[in-house]
Amino acid sequence: MNIGEAANHSGVSAKMIRYYEEVGLIRHPARNRNGYRSYDKNNIHELKFIRRARDLGFTVEQISALMHLWRDRGRASADVKRMALEQVAALEAKQREIAEMANTLKHLAANCHGDGRPECPILESLAEGCDHARPTHLGKGFEKLGKSRS
Repeated sequence: MNIGEAANHSGVSAKMIRYYEEVGLIRHPARNRNGYRSYDKNNIHELKFIRRARDLGFTVEQISALMHLWRDRGRASADVKRMALEQVAALEAKQREIAEMANTLKHLAANCHGDGRPECPILESLAEGCDHARPTHLGKGFEKLGKSRS
């Protein structure tokens, strides 16, 4: 099948298929006499594996390691489990960071009058958020808001 058909069957865009081929994640497909790539079931299986790994948040480097383990029938499943648990920890850390960002924005929005006045604690916090000496990434504006709400 051609790259368009491979994209449809695998759920991976043609652009990404070319990229994965370039970086060595998938084996180079056979070429037709006219030079076009010709993908087979094995290529599609690899692409589906990559798509699923990407859906789970693995990086290209991690997927490369997983692909190597997948192809190695003598692998230890402990290696795969370790990678999966490391990914779980990374995703949970990212989830905590996102929750913290959402809570900060909720707090700032709750303290914004949202009227015609130009004063805006949200913008003030963003402008002051560049102060790297502050213990939080929010800057002085956030601390002022926190005290005013207590």
